[in-house]
Amino acid sequence: MAQFGSLSDRLTETFRNLRSKGRLTPSDVDGTVREIRRALLDADVALEVVKAFTAAVRERALSDEVNRALNPAQQVVQIVNEELVGILGGQQRRLEFAKRPPTVIMLAGLQGAGKTTLAGKLGKWLKKDGHTPMLVAADLQRPNAVQQLQVVGEQAGVHVFAPEPGNGVGDPVKVAKNAIKAAVDQQYDTVIVDTAGRLGVDAELMKQAANIRKAVDPDEVLFVIDAMIGQDAVNTARAFQEGVDFTGVVLSKLDGDARGGAALSVASVTGRPIMFASTGEGLDDFEPFHPDRMASRILDLGDILSLIEQAQGAFDEEEARKVAEKIASDSFTLNDFLEQMQQLRKAGSIKGMLGMLPGAKGMREALDNFDEREIVRTEAIIQSMTPQERELPKLLNGSRRLRIAKGAGSTVTEVNALVNRFEQAAKMMKTVARGGVPQMPGMGPIPGMHGGKKQQQGGKKKSKVGNPAKRAALAAGAAAAPQQAPKGSGLGLGGGKGGKAPTEEELASLQKFLGR
Repeated sequence: MAQFGSLSDRLTETFRNLRSKGRLTPSDVDGTVREIRRALLDADVALEVVKAFTAAVRERALSDEVNRALNPAQQVVQIVNEELVGILGGQQRRLEFAKRPPTVIMLAGLQGAGKTTLAGKLGKWLKKDGHTPMLVAADLQRPNAVQQLQVVGEQAGVHVFAPEPGNGVGDPVKVAKNAIKAAVDQQYDTVIVDTAGRLGVDAELMKQAANIRKAVDPDEVLFVIDAMIGQDAVNTARAFQEGVDFTGVVLSKLDGDARGGAALSVASVTGRPIMFASTGEGLDDFEPFHPDRMASRILDLGDILSLIEQAQGAFDEEEARKVAEKIASDSFTLNDFLEQMQQLRKAGSIKGMLGMLPGAKGMREALDNFDEREIVRTEAIIQSMTPQERELPKLLNGSRRLRIAKGAGSTVTEVNALVNRFEQAAKMMKTVARGGVPQMPGMGPIPGMHGGKKQQQGGKKKSKVGNPAKRAALAAGAAAAPQQAPKGSGLGLGGGKGGKAPTEEELASLQKFLGR
């Protein structure tokens, strides 16, 4: 996940150095604030925003509240988190819909910011939410802009109003006016107007955008800005605010943002909230912007709420219940396995979802090396099987596996690996469903837990000692040993007299064993 990658790494490293300190001195705070300032400036955050942010953090970090805290380092992280939420806009702001439809949403921004694609993403998102949106091709300047919007609209399943061919032909103000009338007649409750952009801020651009705004009187004007343009974001945002004014900001190309300065600057400088973020090239890579969740991602604290919402949108509760029953009854098949993978793909990028977990920055290398196409290859292998083979994997002999490998464009080794992984996964899920603890591949059974193999009662037969005196001494020692013999596990835990709980030393030894 590239969102704020460099900034997040720098801040995480700064806070890691604080955690070893039991008490923070003014010099510690100054050093931390200095590192935060450098990280923000390297991320292209506007200088005025950096000054205000670091001054607020320093003042709060030197307060008595932090000095009296049991863990000052955590207090400082909390302060930075709260200040980040503040400069990102504070509370999330939702779209405001008109009391009498249609609701008019106008998109404005520079050319190349991604307005046309974003219009399709917003239209699809609104359609999923139960609205009936219509896209309006009012960008009549850029070559093939009208055709691009028609293609995007078709992919999103949203109607496109495009009476003019574009390429310099037609009046965008007239098109926008007529679109409102068409929306009323055809009962579309939302109109998204895609306006023209320029390579730079100029008077002609502002005049045209202002005329469209005056003609359609939009309920929302969304300023679309490329999240990678850095310091220019502030100047561009101010120019649009003075020339057109806008009610909210949309960050595009956030998936390619290695620094994130635009996001951290625009909301603070303009006073307008960031409402949406485009996180990828697909039409589904679009989400409402939550300042508190984004601040947590930047500080590597995770974003569990967004992860849950994403999963809930893709997984069917009734289907999940049926799968759980199949696992418990040992009837989970490759068909069910295929359906689960397809649902996982619908939830979005697996890298993106894993990146929402707390501490995900520590898995950065593993996430970067993860190939999501592996799921597609796995689907191809399963889909190359017959229905009978999917129900009964035991039918897969050598010739069948060779046929499947050729049909999926893979190798027999990959087919064998998939079948082995499926059998292991099904066995582990069945054990968990029945209340046991599964035996992890490559590990022995966990001592003291159900689900492992039973220990042998006798153990290996001992040889007889030849010396009579030594044999008598060993026999006397064995008679005293049963009182101390462990019963609970191979580590001697929980086997005391009367079934007493293990001591702290025993628990520590168990944790040390499991942590290897």
